Amino acid sequence: MTQQHSDPARTDPAATDPAQTGPAQTGKPSMRQRIIEAATELFYTQGIRAVSAEKIIARVGITKVTFYRHFPTKDDLIVAYLERRAAWERDAVGGARRAAAGNACEAFRMIAEGIGAESCGPGFRGCPFINAAAEYAEAEHPVRQVVDSHRRWFKGTIEEMLQELHVADASGVADQLVMLRDGAMVGGYLGDPQTIARSLYNGGRAVVEFHAPQDAPS
Repeated sequence: MTQQHSDPARTDPAATDPAQTGPAQTGKPSMRQRIIEAATELFYTQGIRAVSAEKIIARVGITKVTFYRHFPTKDDLIVAYLERRAAWERDAVGGARRAAAGNACEAFRMIAEGIGAESCGPGFRGCPFINAAAEYAEAEHPVRQVVDSHRRWFKGTIEEMLQELHVADASGVADQLVMLRDGAMVGGYLGDPQTIARSLYNGGRAVVEFHAPQDAPS
């Protein structure tokens, strides 16, 4: 599931995500958090490879020694940036499932609405994980490993929800829904984001209903 991006402290996946402002903090953020928040904004808006460590250091207003004490390499910071985003998405999806109280169809609807709301947000530039993967082609690179791990988690979560609906071949259907989600994120950036939530939900529902038993809840 920008920017204003959604607040990970909330469980509503349709809320705006904190790509620029960072997650809600209690008290003063630590230096590590300040660095990650600055990197989050710059990486997302300008591209990861285009943003140097020096630019982040200048944005935070710290010395190189302080920066490298927290992040020995730029790759370490990129990994932390993506892991932060992954944690927010896990919280958002988990919040939707809890709010749906076991109704997988309702959870799917809330997740689709969250993706649609995000793609309509100011400064939206697509999925941070797809963007990162486009910049790092090497499969063994730490950045790609974080991307791949998050995508495995997302597909696995979709599979669980499909199993709750007694969908046969949950893995294959999950692949189709992940592909729809990826297309929605790209479409929200390049096309008309206002149609994304409706199209994603309707398309996903059609896929699920095609594979679900006739007596499954809708």
